[in-house]
Amino acid sequence: ATGGRYVPRAILMDLEPGTMDSVRAGPFGQLFRPDNFVFGQSGAGNNWAKGHYTEGAELIDSVLDVVRKEAEGCDCLQGFQMCHSLGGGTGSGMGTLLISKVREEYPDRIMETFSVIPSPKVSDTVVEPYNAVLSFHQLVENADECFLLDNEALYDICFRTLKLTTPTYGDLNHLVSAAMSGVTTCLRFPGQLNCDLRKIAVNLVPFPRLH
Repeated sequence: ATGGRYVPRAILMDLEPGTMDSVRAGPFGQLFRPDNFVFGQSGAGNNWAKGHYTEGAELIDSVLDVVRKEAEGCDCLQGFQMCHSLGGGTGSGMGTLLISKVREEYPDRIMETFSVIPSPKVSDTVVEPYNAVLSFHQLVENADECFLLDNEALYDICFRTLKLTTPTYGDLNHLVSAAMSGVTTCLRFPGQLNCDLRKIAVNLVPFPRLH
C-alpha cells in the first residue's frame, strides 16, 4: 500500500492507448500504479500475427520489465492470472506471446488465464475464429489453468438468471469479476481446500494438457 491505500498488483497492457485512457478516466483509474500501464500506438487490427510477431513483439520487453518489477515485490510469488480475449489481435496474439515469455522466465510458477472465446451469435469481427484457433495451441502448451468465458453465455445469464432486459458490457464484466473472485476466494480467506493456485490446478485438471 502506498499513501495508506491498496494498489492492485496488476499490469494493464494494450497495443493502442484508447482503452488505457478510458481506464484512467474511470472510477478506478487512480487505484493503479501509473508505471503499470503499458501500451503501444498502432493497435493490432484484429490480427493475431500482428500481436504475436510484429507490433506485440516490439512492446513485449517493456511489459516483461514491469512483470519483473512486480514479481520482485512479492514475498512468495504463486503465479500469474491473465485476462484477455481470443477474438481480437492483442489479447490473442500478444497475450499468448506474453504467456510464453513469462513461462520461460518463471517456469515453476502457475499460469492461469481467463480467456474470452468468440461465440457465433455475439461476434464483432469475421476473423475471430482464426485468432482463437491460433491462440488455443499456445494456451494448451504454456498455461496451467484456463477459465473460458464467452459473451453469448454471459448474455444468457443476464437474460435468464438476472432478468435484465438490456445488459451492458458493465453487467457482463460484473459477472466475470464474480467468477474470478470465486476462483480466488480460497486464496484470500482461511480454509483447507484449494489454498493456493497449484492446489486449484491439482483438483481441477484431471491429467496434463486437459486444462
